[in-house]
Amino acid sequence: MKGIPALAFLLSVLLALRVDCSHAQTSSPSPTKTAIFAGGCFWCIQPAFDKGNGVIKTVVGYSGGTEPNPTYELVSSEKTGYRESIEITYDPAKISFGQLLDIYWRQIDPTQADGQFTDIGPSYRAAIFYSTNEEKKIAEASKEKVARSGKFDKPIVTEILPAMKFYPAEAYHQKYYQQNPEHFEAFEKGSGRVRFERKIWGHGP
Repeated sequence: MKGIPALAFLLSVLLALRVDCSHAQTSSPSPTKTAIFAGGCFWCIQPAFDKGNGVIKTVVGYSGGTEPNPTYELVSSEKTGYRESIEITYDPAKISFGQLLDIYWRQIDPTQADGQFTDIGPSYRAAIFYSTNEEKKIAEASKEKVARSGKFDKPIVTEILPAMKFYPAEAYHQKYYQQNPEHFEAFEKGSGRVRFERKIWGHGP
């Protein structure tokens, strides 16, 4: 009879461990969110977001248009509403939408309406795409903060638009700065983007 209480105790411990393990197996991973920004040449805005703490993945592509399955040739014809964009998957517990915008503003010229730097045309126009009213409010407040920063002597014209379907670009555009580092560096500097970043924000390659 003395062994029965000990056996019962052992069974209760094993049952508790089983419940804990079951809970661990069924608990869902931390939820992620996505953000979509257009900032001119999508090659050039990808590196900064890839470095962001809390950014899980970035994909460059096209957003803002309605024609299904756009290609680079179609978008660059400037006959669609698509803009070169980036989709950022991030962990909101580590980086917020507002902090992503802080990175974004430092990659663009927010006073330029016809494109970005030497890339001129509708597909290169900057825009922040919002998915919720909360994101819209955050974007508007962030834009106002930039306008009041004193860093720009022209109006901030970057658009804040409702999110539309995002289409990934062709494989050769993804992580272009890693696939073709020499060409990327020459293009980035030649566009005037690096010089602008150094002048306004005091950073750049």
